[in-house]
Amino acid sequence: MPSLVLERRRNTLAFWCGCLLVVAGVLLHLPMFVMARGAHYRLAGMPMDRSMAAGMGAIVTGVLLACYGLLPRLPARRSPDALRQVITHIENAPLTAAHWRVAALLALALVIDVMKPASLGFVTPGMRSEYGIDARTVAWLPFAALAGTVAGSFLWGTLADLYGRRASIVLSSVMFVGTSICGAMPGFWWNVLMCFMMGAAAGGMLPVAYALLAEIMPRRHRGWSLVLVGGVGAVGGFFAASALSAVLQPLFGWRIMWFLNLPTGLILVLLSPLLPESARFLALVGRMDVAQATLARFGVVLTQAAPATAPKLTPQLRTRGSLVGITAALTLSGLVWGLVNFGVLLWLPATLVAEGRSVSVASGLIARSTLIALPTVVLCTWMFSAWSSKRSLVAMTAVMVAGLAGLASQQGAGGLPHPVIPLALIVIGSCGVISMLLPYAAENFPLWIRGRATGWVAACSKLGGLIAQTLSVLGAVPSLRVSILTIAVPALASGLMIGWFGHETRGRDLEDNRA
Repeated sequence: MPSLVLERRRNTLAFWCGCLLVVAGVLLHLPMFVMARGAHYRLAGMPMDRSMAAGMGAIVTGVLLACYGLLPRLPARRSPDALRQVITHIENAPLTAAHWRVAALLALALVIDVMKPASLGFVTPGMRSEYGIDARTVAWLPFAALAGTVAGSFLWGTLADLYGRRASIVLSSVMFVGTSICGAMPGFWWNVLMCFMMGAAAGGMLPVAYALLAEIMPRRHRGWSLVLVGGVGAVGGFFAASALSAVLQPLFGWRIMWFLNLPTGLILVLLSPLLPESARFLALVGRMDVAQATLARFGVVLTQAAPATAPKLTPQLRTRGSLVGITAALTLSGLVWGLVNFGVLLWLPATLVAEGRSVSVASGLIARSTLIALPTVVLCTWMFSAWSSKRSLVAMTAVMVAGLAGLASQQGAGGLPHPVIPLALIVIGSCGVISMLLPYAAENFPLWIRGRATGWVAACSKLGGLIAQTLSVLGAVPSLRVSILTIAVPALASGLMIGWFGHETRGRDLEDNRA
């Protein structure tokens, strides 16, 4: 026991020392940015000094130390009886203030996570101007960032299943802080490399956060809490990106959008002691002492024997043919959402600027459309938890398709004279889809593969954007109208597939959603 306590203290010390090194490494990049204020923070062509090189070294070292502290060796033994007991107590537990605190913290994490890829469309006009590059070249930036998010979704989902949900979320936050140096890169291709790292850091937070929240919340409150947190994260992240762009870019240039990773990521790291590990995961790997302590934070005390109503854990039934259809449907839905969010909504600011609107006006227009979509979060929360999880996802897909059709009709008439309403429908639908898609995925896959499976669906949502940005890199993007109508067809197909193959998860225990 003393050796175990010593090991935990050593891991804690290594983690916080690593965090300090990462922050110090980022701060070493700020003098170069501040010195360029006379040129409106343009750094193109400036040499990278020794302090920046030292800062990069400190960041790499700090991330490695944080990994050592967060990813200790875990016991390999499993405890099915204890796991059944833990699951039953969690499913029937009352909702407490501790549940609300975790939900609020994860909502904040999702806002910050969504904000970064949403910022891509707002930084590319300024980047093109500073580096003197064309649209085809600048498309490498979102391409690299989205490639990073695809890789990150797989990586963090796997880490979540091996080392725990909390460790995966906190480590991605630490890396997220380090990638804020993307704003100090003097060369475009340095930006491309760093944005890949930024995408890899942020890519896995979304699915793992859903997996953790799904495993913590009681059955009666799981549906609405998952969608509410997801909706706040999606709408809040997109609104934060557009609003901060409208306010800060005229003052500090496009680079400030990346430097925001420092304070936002640091907030998550500092709040990480408030984030518990999943008691289900702890019981699965045999760490019952920690699982009991975690449950006590939520007012749950385990009895000596598992209740007779404990669910049967039969992984064979959950991993065969019964999940093939829904996996295919969720895969297509994720791809379509990525095409909309990282294709249409990233191309739109450039389209508005090309029509004569300023970056500030275009950002403000999109921010207003996002505000119109904000009440949708409440509606989606009610629909998912009180009506039907499956039908709600289908309905939001239909709203997204309607918005795409409306925007295409305006584009066909020449320009976008009144884009707010169709754009609001797209934002409403896409926010509704992503706020339900990953919660729905988390409820459909069993505990032992939940992180990887939800990570797969999340990766597909980024892969759709990667496809869109590949077209940009190749200079093969069709007109906005043709793009929208082409995306609308698989979007409609994804809704039909979910309606046909989807399972109703409302009101069921998390580990018993086969029907």
